[in-house]
Amino acid sequence: MQYHSPSTFEDAAKLALAAKGITRFLAGGTDVLVQLRSDIITPDDIIDIKNIPGVRDIICNDDGSWTIGAATPGAEMREHVGLGLDWPGVVEAMDLIGSTQVQGRATLVGNLCNGSPAADSVPAMVAAGAELTVTNVDGTRRVPVKDIPAGPGRTHLAQGDVVSAVHIPARGERGGDAYLRFIPRTEMDIAVVGCAVNFTLDDSGNIIHASMALGAVAPTVLLLDDAADILIGSRLDEATLDKLAEAASAACNPISDKRGTVEFRTEVAGVLAKRTAKIAYARALGATK
Repeated sequence: MQYHSPSTFEDAAKLALAAKGITRFLAGGTDVLVQLRSDIITPDDIIDIKNIPGVRDIICNDDGSWTIGAATPGAEMREHVGLGLDWPGVVEAMDLIGSTQVQGRATLVGNLCNGSPAADSVPAMVAAGAELTVTNVDGTRRVPVKDIPAGPGRTHLAQGDVVSAVHIPARGERGGDAYLRFIPRTEMDIAVVGCAVNFTLDDSGNIIHASMALGAVAPTVLLLDDAADILIGSRLDEATLDKLAEAASAACNPISDKRGTVEFRTEVAGVLAKRTAKIAYARALGATK
């Protein structure tokens, strides 16, 4: 096993492209170290990106958008007041991952690239319209988070691709987002269903932008285009919420496992869609930015 600690993402990309066999990146390590100790994987190369400058930064850019370093732990996101005010749904989704100790290491990028359909932060990022900076030997490119998952344990990233940052759009005025999940236990469990909603309102409280994403109900996160069609122009009345719940349930393509049946997950998706939408709408109404 070869351990590498590059000082730039360009060097990390070169190492990843040249590597033979199994390669793993080390940012937080909450997945990789568990897999190593459980003998699930034995990487030929481990590429530690934690020593690259800026990798733990949380930056509010001049245009109001946010850049979050690839190794920024969830605990630091939770403590960042500005990020929490702009994007509480993204922060609360990340805050649901693991224990307090895990929060000190776990990252948005690791949660995404692990490839779990039940990853909590992924629906929140997708609903927010988040993008990634991906670095390889040819340079850098921006990729929407929604285009990364390929199925359980898989992503659309190629060998030599290194995720160097997460970008969340400017919040703007009268906006709000939220994330909820259903789990069998009260904490530290895997989502049976996860739901994220993001709204922007006009001066009268009408929804002018809406996005909703579901997790754990299909092989990859679902961005519901029908939800926007239902919500835009409304003030989230009960009839609209009922239509939203129907659309959420109809979009589901889950499996049955020990945490829930297909029928249960489908019903819960509709229930969570309504609850999450109400929270996001209330936050948008109360937004001061």
